[in-house]
Amino acid sequence: MLLNDVKVVEIGQAFAGPFASQILAHLGAEVVKVERAGDGDDARRWGPSFDGDGSAIFHALNGSKTSLALDLKDPDDLAALRAVLTEADVLVHNLRPGALARMGLGPEDLAKDLPRLIYAEISAFGHVGPMRDQPGYEILAQAFGGIMSTTGEPDRDPVRCGPSLCDFGSGMWLAIGILAALHRRAATGRGGLVQTSLYETALTWTTIQAAPYLASGEPPARSGASHVLIAPYGYFETATDPIMLACASDGIFRRLAPALDRPDWLEDPRFKDNAARVTHRATLEGQVAEIFAARDLSHWFEVLNAAGVPCSPVNTVPQALAHPQAEALGILQTPPDRPDVTALGLPLSFEGERPALRSAAPRLGSKPENTPAAAGE
Repeated sequence: MLLNDVKVVEIGQAFAGPFASQILAHLGAEVVKVERAGDGDDARRWGPSFDGDGSAIFHALNGSKTSLALDLKDPDDLAALRAVLTEADVLVHNLRPGALARMGLGPEDLAKDLPRLIYAEISAFGHVGPMRDQPGYEILAQAFGGIMSTTGEPDRDPVRCGPSLCDFGSGMWLAIGILAALHRRAATGRGGLVQTSLYETALTWTTIQAAPYLASGEPPARSGASHVLIAPYGYFETATDPIMLACASDGIFRRLAPALDRPDWLEDPRFKDNAARVTHRATLEGQVAEIFAARDLSHWFEVLNAAGVPCSPVNTVPQALAHPQAEALGILQTPPDRPDVTALGLPLSFEGERPALRSAAPRLGSKPENTPAAAGE
């Protein structure tokens, strides 16, 4: 495994921190998840359970880890955590800002005794600035960072984007930062501090909307399933089910027009290039909609694919997971110790092979060997 010589201690809750260490666990790192004694990570109780052993989402984000249940207000348990950290390469946490520092476990505190430790943290709004101490959650990051203002139909209220982009994105950025810090440590022998936040991630995810605004001063508007920079592009109803069309270049448009039996579009100055098509989006996409409505999805999917025009059905999550392409990729994994649990694997392969899920999410307090016991065990 790529990171089998790396030991990670995670003091994480919910999604962002656990996802960061989950990435490292998939890559082979040993991850010890430190949880509250008694009830553990809040996510253990979010949603349907497997045999009362944790929710589905907890299993999805905590495979291939062990669990150490500690009461960090107890001096003995705090000492046990310090002992674990002396053997760790990385500390990952997404607790409220200042929480670990108040226990004497801030980055400056640990750097004195553990100079090789990589201290990696996720906050809500960032490590500096007037909101650095504010707590936050996914929906607040989407709202505060501008994502919600660009999501939804133009004539409807802003909506939350379904996937937890800021939590998962922050976990991904943190994992990337940790890998870079490990690379630097191999050369210098020193660890360091890696920081990201839900807010910074939200701002980054608005790049497509922010770039035109920064260039023109024109604020972005909600565009539903279409694309503000490209036309025709988006969601269209067929006679049966909807289809997504992605006509992302002039070359694709030159294939689309004859495929829809509209070669005249290629001679129409309103549609001569993407800039013109965006200007006349309503006219063009209205004509596309009329054509698609006349035949069923299977017909148009076959016609467009034959013409080399990117398109897709609008799958539900069950349909996407059940598709033969997902099966061929082997992205759904079952841990060897829990055949009743299925989770999504890492979306990376090495030499054609996806890293395996080594074990299911741990039972609370299933501490690694040779770890000092928590008080009360």
